[in-house]
Amino acid sequence: MKKLRTVAVWTLISLLVQYGGYSYLNHKIQQVITPDQSPKIITTLLKATIPGSNLQNVQVSYAKDYIAYSEDGTLKVFNLKKQKVVFEKAPPSGNSSSLGVLTYQWLPDRNTLLYFYAKANPNPYTLETVYPTQNQSKTSGQTSQSKVQTPSTTEPKTEDPNEKANSKTTDKSSDKTNSNSTTKESTKGQPAKPYVVKHYNNPQLTELYSLDLPDSDDDSTAPDDRFNQTIDNFPAGGTIEECVVSTFTNLMYLTVKSAQSELLLEIDVMKNVKTLSKSGETIDNMAASDRYGTLYLDSKVGSKHEVIALDGSKRVVISNNNSDQILGIRDGSVYIGEIENNRLVKIKTTDDLTHVTSNPSLDTLWEGTIPYDDSVRTLIGADGQVIVYNDQTANIITKGNLSEVKLQGDENYVSVDGAELVQLTKNGDSTQAVLQPLKSKE
Repeated sequence: MKKLRTVAVWTLISLLVQYGGYSYLNHKIQQVITPDQSPKIITTLLKATIPGSNLQNVQVSYAKDYIAYSEDGTLKVFNLKKQKVVFEKAPPSGNSSSLGVLTYQWLPDRNTLLYFYAKANPNPYTLETVYPTQNQSKTSGQTSQSKVQTPSTTEPKTEDPNEKANSKTTDKSSDKTNSNSTTKESTKGQPAKPYVVKHYNNPQLTELYSLDLPDSDDDSTAPDDRFNQTIDNFPAGGTIEECVVSTFTNLMYLTVKSAQSELLLEIDVMKNVKTLSKSGETIDNMAASDRYGTLYLDSKVGSKHEVIALDGSKRVVISNNNSDQILGIRDGSVYIGEIENNRLVKIKTTDDLTHVTSNPSLDTLWEGTIPYDDSVRTLIGADGQVIVYNDQTANIITKGNLSEVKLQGDENYVSVDGAELVQLTKNGDSTQAVLQPLKSKE
């Protein structure tokens, strides 16, 4: 009996040890298969003086140590710690305002800036020399026709049987024989001449670059400006209205508006470019899933407005309420705002799923009223907080509770993770920048 009890105890201990070992291995495997997709949140407190007083489209980097901005058409990157410009990209020489840097955006998990650059195509057309061939048919003894007609030396045929071609021969049978003989000899003796075809190319080259910035304390390493690819089907003179990136799936989406149309383009890691927009479609807002790469957008065709999801090539309707629009996506939740009379009155959420379902249930996160016009910007912070702000006020909704923060700068920007506030104040020919964590006052 004692031996049985001893065996049972050791068996139980062995099972517990195996279970613990298997649990540990399973946890590690899950970390590899499904890594943490939420980047570390970084905040800072610092002040800097930026040369120039006409800064536009200001964006702060992931590590909060660089600022990218546009000044007089030139893209500039400023090192906040060293207080100096470390990179510039000016537009090409010429008077076209549609050339140069079209848009730029920091990646949300590293100090890398993506930007699109347009320039005139130095080869707006190509010339191709075509050499027609004439193959003698063995069966019919007739010359095959070339795609391009060559000059003929035969006398013109007459449709009026009473009309005579200019000829000294009066015998009809002799005239017919001589004419056929002349035609064969001239065709045989003069092969088709080569000709040149002019092919028109896109007059504009639109290129995608990635700019990798070193650690802001590193003085020995220069920014790495890399050419990625040329977007061949980018329309000349087009402007990029919006650009979103899903870093986990390496997908980029951008809306391009030209005088002729509005396009929705997808660029994947293999540099493939797809057009996803429908004919006559207008797209106002976009957000890309940080988990699956699904694109959510506001689509309008005619008078029909819908919030839809693009799951690969499949379009799925999320909401057909004319007042709904996409606000953003964060950590498995899709945020949809209800806008009435230029005011945000409700925020709803639904799950960001692997396979999107049509007309999913929408849970109400918050109800109230916030001014919502063209001057506001909206983002979803790393903690799921919805931030709606302009240059005077930041409204922050956290777990259904609304708080308000008064902003002090002439212009104010919030980092894409919602953690950092950048306040800019003009001072003569320079701009004072103050960075600090954005904290709500509940």
